Amino acid sequence: MTIPVIDFSKLDGEERAKTMAQIADGCEEWGFFQLVNHGVPVELLERVKRICSECYKLEREEGFNSSTPVKLLNDLVQVQSSEKLENVDWEDVFTLTDEDSEWPCKHPEFKETMTEYRHELKKLAEKVMEVMDENLGLPRGYIKKTFNGGEGLENQALFGTKVSHYPPCPHPEMVNGLRAHTDAGGVVLLFQDDKVKGLQILKNGEWIDVQPLPNSIVINTGDQIEVLSNGRYKSVWHRVQATPDSNRRSIATFYNPSLKATIAPAPELMDPVIKEAEKAYPKFVFGDYMSIYAKQKFLPKDPRFQAVGAM
Repeated sequence: MTIPVIDFSKLDGEERAKTMAQIADGCEEWGFFQLVNHGVPVELLERVKRICSECYKLEREEGFNSSTPVKLLNDLVQVQSSEKLENVDWEDVFTLTDEDSEWPCKHPEFKETMTEYRHELKKLAEKVMEVMDENLGLPRGYIKKTFNGGEGLENQALFGTKVSHYPPCPHPEMVNGLRAHTDAGGVVLLFQDDKVKGLQILKNGEWIDVQPLPNSIVINTGDQIEVLSNGRYKSVWHRVQATPDSNRRSIATFYNPSLKATIAPAPELMDPVIKEAEKAYPKFVFGDYMSIYAKQKFLPKDPRFQAVGAM
């Protein structure tokens, strides 16, 4: 079983209706799908891969080797424990946002390349959200407008890029690459390693590999898309497995609501007969949800919705 692979270029041709249906199925039945021919230049993707890998090797590998996960794993091995480290991740990570005054990598090509990459990914994210609007029967631009929350910089959607590496782990059975979770925000666009596996999603109680596919962009929906769609598009549990002999690269770009944005099921998707107290999802401010998510990221998501609804 593999997640859907969709040719995004066919959205503008004779196979538009079929492609729209494929994306709808990816959102409703999987929560994850891969886009090929998505419009992001291959030359740029190759540059991103090279520069992020060089950044890790030259500037971050030494720091990871003396990090807390490495120390904790070494301690367990030294005492010959059979336990598993459940509260840490075998991951080196940093995040880029539009507000960054300093870039976390000194590589001479890093800032220019990642600025260009993020520009392309933002265009792709907004096009994907417009497809979701259409498939859900919502006005064009509904998700984007909701995420942007109003006028002014403080109300702009949060657009960030998380650059991760999962270095080789001598005891991958004893630690998670990244613990199982759903994503808090809106739409995630993942440029994952095209050779090293590790990402898995939970479907029908079974963990399924998200297969590496050169130059594809993996799309997944977060908790806020689940709320806006009134549950038609579920955020999906996923995790990263540690591996013994490879350094897996992962570049996840997220388009999230402004912290001040009000999130609720779209009125067009609500049953008017259902009373307020019986609705599956509450109305809330995204910043309030994030304050709960920060403490409960790796716990079941329904209590998060209940908790923010009670605020």
